[in-house]
Amino acid sequence: MKSVFRRSLSALALSLIAAAAGAQEKVVNVYNWADYIAEDTIRNFEKETGIKVRYDNFDSNEALHAKLVAGRSGYDVVVPGSHFAKLQIQAGLLMKLDKSKLPNLKNLDPAIQAQLAKVDPGNEHLVDWLWGYTTVGINADKVKAALGSMPMPDNAWDLVFKPEYASKLKACGITFLDSASEVLPIALKYIGKDPYSNAAADYTAAGDMLKKVRPFVTRFAGSGSDYIDQMARGNICAVVGWSGDIMIAKNKSAQAKKPQNLQVLLPKTGGLLFFDTMAIPKDAPNADNAHAFINYIMKPEVHASLTNAVFYANPNKASLPFVKPEIAKDKAVFVDEAGLASMIPPGSPDQATRRLITRTFTSFKANR
Repeated sequence: MKSVFRRSLSALALSLIAAAAGAQEKVVNVYNWADYIAEDTIRNFEKETGIKVRYDNFDSNEALHAKLVAGRSGYDVVVPGSHFAKLQIQAGLLMKLDKSKLPNLKNLDPAIQAQLAKVDPGNEHLVDWLWGYTTVGINADKVKAALGSMPMPDNAWDLVFKPEYASKLKACGITFLDSASEVLPIALKYIGKDPYSNAAADYTAAGDMLKKVRPFVTRFAGSGSDYIDQMARGNICAVVGWSGDIMIAKNKSAQAKKPQNLQVLLPKTGGLLFFDTMAIPKDAPNADNAHAFINYIMKPEVHASLTNAVFYANPNKASLPFVKPEIAKDKAVFVDEAGLASMIPPGSPDQATRRLITRTFTSFKANR
């Protein structure tokens, strides 16, 4: 009898401990890019759901990927670029979504879902957070002054890829993203090659082109936050950067009462399209809360608030009535059909090609 009683007490204790543990897990751990959320998103989610958000930032897809590969990251929601997410899906690092817990999926644009299905067949693992493109951003007044009588080029990439232009902009500052996976597809397309070529000769040609302008590149930025403030202060006249970040810089300069004439350009040979996606790591400790967070973001007014805050387009068709009119009609944010057609879609090179990309970019930075 004592044995049965003890077993009953043990079972009761274990159930109480499990219940207590469950109560303590009213949390979701989110790992996202910096400067990529509205000021009130987390506060409003916590108020609506009672789920506490622990929110951390990373500055590159490579950093996030390393954590996922290592395992036991502790994160429940991560925001990889779709080209890296494809590798993570293939490696079994991401959990399949339980769509019964995501009723707000109905709000998403089928065209964006179709784009994501190219890297995530059936849209089983990914939900788009926001999307944009890597392009040229300029301080128009400073560029005009630096070029003097020289007219603006027909293709905006000439500003940073042709020595005759780049040499004139060095004095006022040219910044490149410090990311091989962002720069090399653009450079390849610029010289008429496949943006995701696996031919060594093509990377040699792209590297030769980049080396000619290397003396005029004044800075490599590890993240958007590295150049946003510099642009807002007027310290950079041209950047190879992300579309929304350039607009964030413009907004910051206006708020500081020192407005800079910053412009997002749509180059003739296109920018590099990206989709940043919400995903749940395979070993996420709080998967139910992760689904709740993702579903909350897909509320039309919430997705709109992200666009209003950081100037990147969202995938939520139902959100447009909540997007500020001046942003909703801005073609630098919601790119028109012709602009989208010119863009380089996301791609996932194989491992050997990724090594080629890294070597080419490293050589470019080192000016070898």
